[in-house]
Amino acid sequence: MHSSAVFLIEFGAIILGLGLLGRFAGRFQFSPIPLYLLAGLAFGEGGLLPLGASEGFVAIGAEIGVILLLLMLGLEYTASDLVSNLKSQYPAGLVDAALNALPGAAMALLLGWGPVAAVVLAGVTWISSSGVIAKVLGDLGRLGNRETPVVLSILVLEDLSMAVYLPIVTALLAGAGLAAGSLTLAIALGVAGLVLLLAVRYGRHISRFVSSDDPEKLLLVVLGLTLVVAGLAQQLQVSAAVGAFLVGIALSGEVAEGAHNLLAPLRDLFAAVFFVFFGLHTDPASIPPVLLPALALAVVTALTKIATGYWAAKRAGVSVKGRWRAGGTLVARGEFSIVIAGLAVTAGIEPSLGPLATAYVLILVILGPLTARYTEPLATRLTQRLRGPAQVGGAAVEGGEAEAVLSADAPHDAVEGQDVVGRP
Repeated sequence: MHSSAVFLIEFGAIILGLGLLGRFAGRFQFSPIPLYLLAGLAFGEGGLLPLGASEGFVAIGAEIGVILLLLMLGLEYTASDLVSNLKSQYPAGLVDAALNALPGAAMALLLGWGPVAAVVLAGVTWISSSGVIAKVLGDLGRLGNRETPVVLSILVLEDLSMAVYLPIVTALLAGAGLAAGSLTLAIALGVAGLVLLLAVRYGRHISRFVSSDDPEKLLLVVLGLTLVVAGLAQQLQVSAAVGAFLVGIALSGEVAEGAHNLLAPLRDLFAAVFFVFFGLHTDPASIPPVLLPALALAVVTALTKIATGYWAAKRAGVSVKGRWRAGGTLVARGEFSIVIAGLAVTAGIEPSLGPLATAYVLILVILGPLTARYTEPLATRLTQRLRGPAQVGGAAVEGGEAEAVLSADAPHDAVEGQDVVGRP
């Protein structure tokens, strides 16, 4: 009885604290992720007030948080959207992977952590935060801008690549050999391909089977199905997160929208618990020794993300200002970087990887909204100084593109595919 009372008090205090931190972050319009990580550091080993009775439940909640994050991500897309993006934007995805994964891998090797840690840290530096970026785009009023589809396409490709990347990481962390690892990857690719095929051809039937007018029944069926599939995927060493992602893709239409609305509060709750759990397993005293490498990695990968967005937007015919905005928007890292690092922390491959990932995400989740807002004006001002006053305010033509005729600031018109000149 006493232990259950302590558990309720501890866990209730965690939830209450997270709620207050979320309100604080919302008031100042920034992501609560760094505050959740700091809360985990405060409650973990070496922190101000280590947890006792509730740590086991927090671990289970954290695992559910990862599953819900990937499920909700899958619900955002249809299979046809993913196939279309893969066909049209795969060059941007390849450039994104090369420019942003390689610095992480190189840093791990320079620190002497070995090839497995290099693969993990490559993923940490590669994947942008869809949640933070979506919020920033909404806050800045850029959802209708001509560069925004480019940003979203890169995020879609990153999310789809998780279905391949996570099984590889899972197999490596489990110490599987080449044959076992290849089999795991083949199973993951086969399952992902099968789910996409079924979702494209029979998505309506699957959604109709799951559908219910009663929100309670819909919630129970979708959540239960997701947990079962995630568990089966984990049994096959494919990754529970990939299983949840594929369930989300298979659902579409009104079912996906209804499930999204019902599961969003649960996702937010357990995702916050996940960030706390990651912080619990990071000793605050271990962060200062890796702060300099984390800062160097943050600077390098912020620049490579800006370069990625600029190149992808240029390829899509977006004007120069829009290219800079696209690059600055992609800088933020967040939930998926922590998910990937969390797998390595649980496997115990490198004690310093968790602290470095924590410091890295803390830096970029704070820096990301700033680069989204200020990269374009700073680049414009610098360009004007380099070109000289004669060209300031002129219709600068680059590669045959008249910037004054069509501005990347212009949002899409209500008619699909038609652009109008909007904000100056």
